[in-house]
Amino acid sequence: MSRHPNPDAMEQLLSILDLEALEVNLFRGLSPDVGWQRVFGGLVVAQAVMAAQRTVDAERHIHSLHGYFMRPGDPAVPILYQVERLRDGGSFATRRVLAIQHGQAIFSMSASFQFDEPGFDHQIAMPDRPAPEDLLGEQEIKETYLSKAPAPIRKYWEQPRPIEIRPVSLTHYFSNTKLDPQQDVWVRATGPVPSDRHYQAAVLAYLSDMTLLDGALFAHGTSIFDQSLQVASLDHAMWFHRPCLLDDWLLYTQDSPSASGARGLARGSLFTRSGVLIASVAQEGLIRKKANA
Repeated sequence: MSRHPNPDAMEQLLSILDLEALEVNLFRGLSPDVGWQRVFGGLVVAQAVMAAQRTVDAERHIHSLHGYFMRPGDPAVPILYQVERLRDGGSFATRRVLAIQHGQAIFSMSASFQFDEPGFDHQIAMPDRPAPEDLLGEQEIKETYLSKAPAPIRKYWEQPRPIEIRPVSLTHYFSNTKLDPQQDVWVRATGPVPSDRHYQAAVLAYLSDMTLLDGALFAHGTSIFDQSLQVASLDHAMWFHRPCLLDDWLLYTQDSPSASGARGLARGSLFTRSGVLIASVAQEGLIRKKANA
C-alpha cells in the first residue's frame, strides 16, 4: 500500500463528488479552480457518475458509461445534473444524465448498472513496465521539466492535485520527433479513497480522462505543451470490469489507433500493480491547429 502524499487534495475532490441533492433526480456539483478556463472533463464525468449512482439500488454497480462533451464547463458556476431513470430491470438498470450550465447542456451520459454475479472471467495481460518507484516523482518532474511548459500547464502542475502521475517515459512531451502513438502512465490517488464502490467508480472515472489524448499527438511530433493546438475531449466511454480499492498505483496503458478529420482516437487499460485489469477506456478528441496559430 502506498503512502499518500497529499490527502487534502483528495479530500477536496471527494467533497466535490458529494453532490447536493436539489430535488428527486436533480443534483448540483461544484468545480475547484485549478487554473484552467474550463472545467476538467474527468470531473464532469465523475460527478455525472455520482448523480446516476444515487438513483439506483445501492447493490447495483456501474459497469459502463458513454458520454459526450458538448460545451466547455464554466468553473465559476455550479453544474446541475439531471438524471433520467430509463429502466430498472431484473439484472440491469439504465440511467441518462444531462449536465447543465447557463441553461445549456454541457455533457450527456448514458450509464448501465448491474448486480454482482458470477460468470466467465478472463483478461489481457498487463505489459511489463518499470515500477513507479523507479521513475521520476512529481517533484522531480516539476523541477526538471516544468520550466519548458506553458504557463497554464505550469500553474496546474504546481498546485496540489488528487491524482499523482508518473509517465514511464517523458520523451514524448519534449520531442518533435514522430513517435509511436502510445504511452504508459502510473497513476495513484494522493489521499485515501473510501471503500464505498460508488466513490471508487467516480474517482476512477475522474482519473481516466487524464493524459489519454496525449498519444494521439505523439505520432505527429507534438504534445499538449504546444500552445498552437486546440485539444479537447469530444466523448468518453468506460467499462468497469472489476472493483478496486484505489489504495496503490495503477498502470494506465494507452494507445491511439487513428487520427483524421481533426479528431484523434485514444484507448486505455487500467491495471492494478498486481496485473488485474480493472477498467477499459476509449475517447475521441478534437485536435486542430488554432486559427491564429
